[in-house]
Amino acid sequence: MKSALTWIAAGIGCVVVLVIGFLIAAVWTGIGDSEISEAGWLAMALGVVVTLALGIGLMALVFISNRRGYDEIGRRDG
Repeated sequence: MKSALTWIAAGIGCVVVLVIGFLIAAVWTGIGDSEISEAGWLAMALGVVVTLALGIGLMALVFISNRRGYDEIGRRDG
């Protein structure tokens, strides 16, 4: 039963994402011409790269901390 509910929830989530995507596309095309300059594309690309690097770096620190046992220091009886 749990597996079926998981698939139903995933399906509903996909439908919601698609509907929101279509609504955003409809509003975007309704706005009219909206150009992004080369500097805008560069800024967006740099923003994506920096955000991904920060997220990957922080997740790497979480995994390293967990594997080396730093997360367990407060739980030790001393």
